[in-house]
Amino acid sequence: MYILAFDTTAAQCAIILQKNEEEISRFCEYMDFGQAEVLIPQIRKMLLSAGLGFGEIGLLLVCVGPGSFTGVRAGIAAARTFQFACPELRLDGVSAFEAYAVGLKPEERGEINAVIIETKREDFYIQLFDRNLQKITPPQALLYEDIIPLLRYKKISLIGDGVERFLSKNSGLSLHCIRLSEGLDIADLVRAGLARMDAGRQDYPKPLYLRAPDVSVPKA
Repeated sequence: MYILAFDTTAAQCAIILQKNEEEISRFCEYMDFGQAEVLIPQIRKMLLSAGLGFGEIGLLLVCVGPGSFTGVRAGIAAARTFQFACPELRLDGVSAFEAYAVGLKPEERGEINAVIIETKREDFYIQLFDRNLQKITPPQALLYEDIIPLLRYKKISLIGDGVERFLSKNSGLSLHCIRLSEGLDIADLVRAGLARMDAGRQDYPKPLYLRAPDVSVPKA
């Protein structure tokens, strides 16, 4: 089965094409804006290079957030459009939390595994998982001082692109493993998506928004 997955939710446009677990090609470009303009042409280029038509894709995975309001919408809109054109296409939305979490190897997992994602504000996006990567908490946007009480008195592993800023203060936590990241590894999005499929948890992709979009009033 051919698998196509992409992420436009944060400061990157990341795409991967696989056949089952074998990677065929990958694209990743870090950018704050313009992911939507890059996404479709790059997917077309990757499919042409592999000699594939879109109708040969068996599973399409899209990251549903959290992240940039525009980036989340752009990725999901593209995924839904692809399925509209190919109704038989399997489509699933995977959260960045799930994808980051599967990046932790079994020996790296603590009693609590915290996925911490950058918001570029004072707060952080966070979700907690147990050793088996079962969800302990829902996805949330929390301030540093509200996160610390959730992590005390346990062996903690941290992963995500918000970890470096989170650890810029002396937390006093008992840390088992720290995984710093510049962005989501798109291969982990596929791993999380396949795990969801095996568990029968595929769902139509819906945006994961944890707060309202930033809106500025035009100057007169």
